[in-house]
Amino acid sequence: MISDSWLKARFRLDALILKYKLKSIPRSVINPERLIEYQQSLLSQFSKSINEAQLMAIDLEMTGLNPTEDQIISMGIVPITQAGIPLQQAQHLMISIDGSVGSSATIHGIVDNQLENALSLEQAVLWFLEHTKGHILVAHHAPMDVSFLLNYIEKVFGFRMLMPFIDTLGIEKKRYLRQHGQLIKGCVRLGESRERYHLPVYAGHNALLDAIACAELLLAQVAAMGGGHQMKCYELIETIK
Repeated sequence: MISDSWLKARFRLDALILKYKLKSIPRSVINPERLIEYQQSLLSQFSKSINEAQLMAIDLEMTGLNPTEDQIISMGIVPITQAGIPLQQAQHLMISIDGSVGSSATIHGIVDNQLENALSLEQAVLWFLEHTKGHILVAHHAPMDVSFLLNYIEKVFGFRMLMPFIDTLGIEKKRYLRQHGQLIKGCVRLGESRERYHLPVYAGHNALLDAIACAELLLAQVAAMGGGHQMKCYELIETIK
């Protein structure tokens, strides 16, 4: 487990690196300082309890599972605040891609003509930064989703940044191993994980529904681990760049 002080020091260092890189960025690049502002908005969240922190559950639907080759088709987000999920603030958007969705349509149900009026890659990245600023991301299998997001950020801004997140799959894996000793295939998927906490069944592979399902799972996990008043955000945070 990483500490609050380590996290803050690591992010301040990354901000210094970003500032140095900005000196060589052409003026034509769109507001590159947004990334530093985004990072700085997260520092105050690390030491807060889970109930006090501003969290944002997120889910992506993609054309495949390779962050360097595949593309994001849709994104769903929903805040988690004060141990609640304000569904009226949940949002869902479509993102245009190069080429066709191909066979991935059989999984997420999104076909090419649904992306005709979708946001461009650049628009989607700016939308993401605006709507998740000041929130710690929460996702099921977060390292993969965050890797996709960082690749998109790099395409727009020319470089990556350090990103903190909470991974509900990682949490569930540790809890399952502690209780059962070994993993069974599929046992920590989103639906199977929710079932252990007696959460309702939702249709899968819809970015908005999966974001909501992930938010509910995190609250159930935290309650089972002692409650969100005692647990600090930094106790669950991981990072990737």
